[in-house]
Amino acid sequence: MQDVLVIGAGPAGLSLAAALGETGLAVQGLALDDPAHPWPNTYGIWVDELEDLGLVRFLEHRWKDCVVHVNSGMVPLHREYGLLDRNQLQAHWLTQAEKHQVTWHQGKANHIEHFATHTQVTTAAGETFTARLVVDATGHQSSLVKRAVAPELAFQAAYGIIGRFSEPPTHPQQMVLMDFRDDYLTPAQRHEPPTFLYSMDLGDGLYFVEETSLAHYPAVSLETLNQRLHQRLRHRGIEVKDIHHVERCLFPMNQPLPDFAQRVVGFGGAASMVHPASGYMIGALLRRGPGLAKAIALALDSPQCTPALAASQAWQALWPADRVRKHYLYLFGLENLMAFNTPQLHQFFAAFFSLPTDDWAGFLADSKALPEVVQAMIGLFGRAPNSVRLGLMRSVFTHGHLLGRTLMS
Repeated sequence: MQDVLVIGAGPAGLSLAAALGETGLAVQGLALDDPAHPWPNTYGIWVDELEDLGLVRFLEHRWKDCVVHVNSGMVPLHREYGLLDRNQLQAHWLTQAEKHQVTWHQGKANHIEHFATHTQVTTAAGETFTARLVVDATGHQSSLVKRAVAPELAFQAAYGIIGRFSEPPTHPQQMVLMDFRDDYLTPAQRHEPPTFLYSMDLGDGLYFVEETSLAHYPAVSLETLNQRLHQRLRHRGIEVKDIHHVERCLFPMNQPLPDFAQRVVGFGGAASMVHPASGYMIGALLRRGPGLAKAIALALDSPQCTPALAASQAWQALWPADRVRKHYLYLFGLENLMAFNTPQLHQFFAAFFSLPTDDWAGFLADSKALPEVVQAMIGLFGRAPNSVRLGLMRSVFTHGHLLGRTLMS
């Protein structure tokens, strides 16, 4: 019998399996595909987050010139951004896992049964795996992690391409975090859910451009995002000459937190680790995975620790009370963003990115303590124009329950 069975071999599953193996636990993995199968999506992250973790070597690209565009003008960010070398990072975690004798199996987890001393997982093909603890890292569509049913899930959606263009879609050696300018839209389209462009110069004439919806219920369709991306480019006199890669993303921003009393432990999207107000998660995986692995190893090392208690301690390590409270504060922020009209949205982001870099960076990374996040939001309220302030105050009445959870969780 293994100590831990990790289900899923994306960034969440691979990183945690490697971290668990490093603690000396006996670990197995179960995934639908070969764990070495290339990941389909790109992963961006702020360079200082990787510097803090000692992982800068896994960056494929870096940009010092990072900006945001709103209708009122350009906002320089004065912070370096990077794109992870996903193949190198995947190979690193696979090597680390192999070094610590983590073995991987292919199959779909179809049934799970808990016993006093272990959990048994049965695949669709009838194979069984037993472990003292099971971690689900299969993403937000996890079928094993229990959570409340959300009446309305707000999704971030994105459609992007890496390719060559008739003209550079962004300035040389520049990364555009958000281009919310809507001058390319028809008057009717300006009443539709807003989208923004995320783009970067990859060098050698290659660029990555991605049309993204911040969050919306129902989800903005990938067809709409594709159409808007090409409409935006055409408005600027740019044609797509050659496509090297197409990226499609769709994930919920406000998925309910899991039931922390359950025996299956989640990680990544299965554990609702997507930042509700930004969509970021890769940094959270890198920061929180090693701590979760150590907590699991410490729990399972105790002869008196039952699997149920080990799961409880793992959930506590992943979602301590302070982080839960911040989560509801970020959900409050998300509701504000979705309620803003287009002019308010532009004004909001102009004010947000004019905050001291440490404040907005800490908000996006979820790296600050709750009082510091609250202080940053107070600073934002002071900088924002009256129309944004009014929207924020209205939200206190319509979504005040989220603020209540911030104080009481």
